[in-house]
Amino acid sequence: MKDNRIRLQKHLAECGVASRRKAEELIENGKVKVNGHVAVIGAKVDPKRDKVTVRGKAVVPVSEKVYIMLHKPRGYVTTAKDELGRKNVCDLVKDAGVRLFPVGRLDRDSEGLLLMTNDGDFANRLLLPCKQDLPRDRKGRCDGRKADRTARGNFA
Repeated sequence: MKDNRIRLQKHLAECGVASRRKAEELIENGKVKVNGHVAVIGAKVDPKRDKVTVRGKAVVPVSEKVYIMLHKPRGYVTTAKDELGRKNVCDLVKDAGVRLFPVGRLDRDSEGLLLMTNDGDFANRLLLPCKQDLPRDRKGRCDGRKADRTARGNFA
């Protein structure tokens, strides 16, 4: 029989509850239960069989994957939440109806294409190409001159 269990924090992130890090905080603070029992870090769940709740509310898996190509304007930080209160790219897609997060990064003073999704596996395949041996091309302009570079690994 195949083991369909995944890490609890991954399940919470895939369901749009919170990022994996924030999900770990919820677990550590006793806000998450699995089948009526307070969860602990390291717990695994079977998304199809286990009943997971956060603060008493049932966690429901995301029914549809969403992918958005966003033109990030200057002045927005590429993060889901900013502790300094600056405008962030998630503010631009808050009406999408699902929790989306950015795939990759663009500096606050940069503008350009940024992918937004609720599909963590897709994001990881793009952000960690070394695990899939995928080549990556990056192009940019510096002081009006074209700059090309082929890179492997993460990009900033």
